[in-house]
Amino acid sequence: MLHKSAKSVSYRVELSHDLKIQLIHSNILCFIDYCNAVHQGLTEKNLQKLQKIENNAVRFIFGLYGKKRNESITPYLKQLHFLPVRFRIQFKIALLVYKCINNLAPDYLKCLIKLREIKRRYSRLDNDFFLLKVPPRSNFSRTEAAFSHSGPQIWNRLPFSIRSIGELESFKTALKTYFFNLAFSNNK
Repeated sequence: MLHKSAKSVSYRVELSHDLKIQLIHSNILCFIDYCNAVHQGLTEKNLQKLQKIENNAVRFIFGLYGKKRNESITPYLKQLHFLPVRFRIQFKIALLVYKCINNLAPDYLKCLIKLREIKRRYSRLDNDFFLLKVPPRSNFSRTEAAFSHSGPQIWNRLPFSIRSIGELESFKTALKTYFFNLAFSNNK
């Protein structure tokens, strides 16, 4: 039989900063990143819910509880090099498009992405051969969120210097840097 004093003893385990990051990557961010092409069509309200999950994960890593809970999460996201959810989704879709263009994706995805056809008379004016054909607007609003629609739109907004990178790891690095700068350009 336990004494009352034995029951009130609490064990507090201190996790290292690196271990907390590893836990968040393996248990939270992998679920946020799973099926990002589907997340592209989420409403603003649902995107905010996902962002709240990421923000709470960052608070866990840095121990932002009590009075510190009201601090802005942006500097901590920057310190961890975590992209906000909206940019994570765009990053993953752009990466999928890159893999489709470079024959690194399955055929069922590659057939959804088409390079833009260049008319002969425009070839002198535009030598950007890395733009994609964007399908015509649909009458159904949900179609705009499909990978075949959102992928080319996100890809075509990327700078030519990123779209023209030939090596996967270099592309990932440049793409993450681009979205990181885009996400945090207003928050210095």
